[in-house]
Amino acid sequence: MSQMKPLVVVTRKLPDSVETRMRELFDTRFNTDDKPMSRAQLVESVNTAEVLVPTVTDNIDAALINQTGDQLKLIANFGNGTDNVDVAAAAQKGIIVTNTPNVLTEDTADMTVGLLIAVSRRLQEGAQRLERGHWKGWSPTWMLGHRIWGKRLGIIGMGRIGTAVARRAKAFGLSIHYHNRQKVSEQVELELEATYWDSLDQMLTRMDFISINCPHTPATFHLLSARRIALMKPNAIVINTARGDLIDEIAMIDALENEKLAGAGLDVFAHEPALSHRLLKLAEQGKAVILPHMGSATIEGRMEMGDRVIINIRTMCDGHRPPDRVLPTDN
Repeated sequence: MSQMKPLVVVTRKLPDSVETRMRELFDTRFNTDDKPMSRAQLVESVNTAEVLVPTVTDNIDAALINQTGDQLKLIANFGNGTDNVDVAAAAQKGIIVTNTPNVLTEDTADMTVGLLIAVSRRLQEGAQRLERGHWKGWSPTWMLGHRIWGKRLGIIGMGRIGTAVARRAKAFGLSIHYHNRQKVSEQVELELEATYWDSLDQMLTRMDFISINCPHTPATFHLLSARRIALMKPNAIVINTARGDLIDEIAMIDALENEKLAGAGLDVFAHEPALSHRLLKLAEQGKAVILPHMGSATIEGRMEMGDRVIINIRTMCDGHRPPDRVLPTDN
């Protein structure tokens, strides 16, 4: 790393205040178009930058990392997850990878519970009826949804976000169940009155809601598979604010179309930004509430993410280990 201001390449537009601070501290090149960089642009960036600041829309795979010049020392990912970066390949090249943890927990948990309520109470469908002029006045039998109080919520992945979801859901009167690689602390279980299931299959058969809050890894790809979706109750609702590939999206769509699932609340998709036409049709029919990856989209969250990126870069420049370093075993 140079003793002068390091050359930092940022792949997407960030909040103005974050970009201004980065300009003050570093020799920074921004993406003013706010469109994902092409592969050629990424190749050029990794061959010129000392620090690359990518986002979830950038595929920093092994092939790209193997083309990097010796000057690239840090990939400071603007995001909590690092599934868009081949951390192992970076480590082999001596490139440090960092992320922005502990920033998006509350925002994502808010969105998760918001989707749970929206699907159960048909909020999006009701708003669409108003917009289309289909409301003729109050009726005791029109637009009936389902009460969430007293229902069971099964959380897949009881990490920071899963626990934050559980706290909110408990306040809404939901019974908390969870599947995780290991049990949470006894104190947290008591606080949440949470029930642990070591068998995901057994938990799925009993839940009214399933919230997916685990990280995306090779082991969790299609964790909610066609076989597991078939285990769920036909009146169950799936909520996903994690990553689209955690669900077999085609199998989920089949189940929704055939009334094997009651609904879905989705903020992430398998091939985003491309969306299945079948899924769009289900949203029009009120069987799904779909959002454009907005779970972390708060001003406060984006500002904190920028702060974490800056801290990681400055720490690296000072010759110390960045606080949010991600090791290959973490990915």
